[in-house]
Amino acid sequence: MVTIGSKQVGDGQPVFITFEAGPTHNGLESALRLVRLAADSGGDAIKFQIFDPDELVADKALLYTYDVLVDKASGRTETVTEPLHDIFVRRSMSIGEWKKVKSYADSLGLTFFATIGDELGLELVKEIKCPSVKIASADVNFFPFLRKIAELDVSVQLDTGNATFGEIEAAIDLLRKEGCEQIIIHNCPSGYPAHLDSINLNMLPALKKLFNCPVAYSDHTPGELMDVAAIALGANLVEKTITEDRTTRSVEHIMSLEPDEMASFVRTIRDVERAMGSTRRVMSDEEKIKRLNIRRSLILDEDVEAGSKLKDVKYKFKRPGFGIAPDEYEAFLESEFKKGLSKGHVVMLEDFYG
Repeated sequence: MVTIGSKQVGDGQPVFITFEAGPTHNGLESALRLVRLAADSGGDAIKFQIFDPDELVADKALLYTYDVLVDKASGRTETVTEPLHDIFVRRSMSIGEWKKVKSYADSLGLTFFATIGDELGLELVKEIKCPSVKIASADVNFFPFLRKIAELDVSVQLDTGNATFGEIEAAIDLLRKEGCEQIIIHNCPSGYPAHLDSINLNMLPALKKLFNCPVAYSDHTPGELMDVAAIALGANLVEKTITEDRTTRSVEHIMSLEPDEMASFVRTIRDVERAMGSTRRVMSDEEKIKRLNIRRSLILDEDVEAGSKLKDVKYKFKRPGFGIAPDEYEAFLESEFKKGLSKGHVVMLEDFYG
């Protein structure tokens, strides 16, 4: 079991719903609006990405290509290519601004945490007391930084992306060796949006069994279908990107939830986890009574006299099932009726022993 703020993440606990706003805000005001939307929709947490663009990207001319949605009605898209450094500059904010976002989330009862990968993010999450941090899949082998993360004494969410099982195992072994046991492993498909062949939802139960950790699904597809499937396969946490407008010409907006979809997404997740139920077959008293309406009882198929034995009279098995059941009647074959009864009578225990 892993703790994030006041909530537990793991088997037997409600699915933890994180709304991802890291790639889809464009500064303080939009970040604050997304926090409000996440809180109003019933999410458990909001996640951002805190990186120093100059520390992350050495080659400022390095290009990145992604798709954007041009028209919602037709679904028409365009492919955009721009410097990766420029993308991260759009997401960057000052320390003071990040503190305002964290404080606002706190005031709304929404857990705030972030993906980090440099000293700026590390020092900030320490200062504002984030209850969890996430490591990007690209940093699964960034061992010097993982050692620093392990010292924070918070839960660590490890994105795995295209990492091999061996790379995941090495990262988890390092975290545990450094004293971090609060680990959640994310299955995070590549692509924005992800292609179906890259999602590999069957990784979820495999990761849980292999590493004995709660598992999460970071969704990079439109809609909620893949999240529902992930929960059915045992995901303890789902992460879904949100946006104010899916047609925004920047990375990840294309597959994100818009404001009018967020509350519905949360309701769907809650409905699915409720419907998953239990591995034990437990029925309420109401269900036990209701099922008798469609079960069968021992029914007399002729008039009988007092003293007759059940084995000597005609009977059938019909609904409802409030009398002696078909799987019990053989125990009464030698029993005698205490009084005369009419054809169609539902045979009860008291007809023999009353």
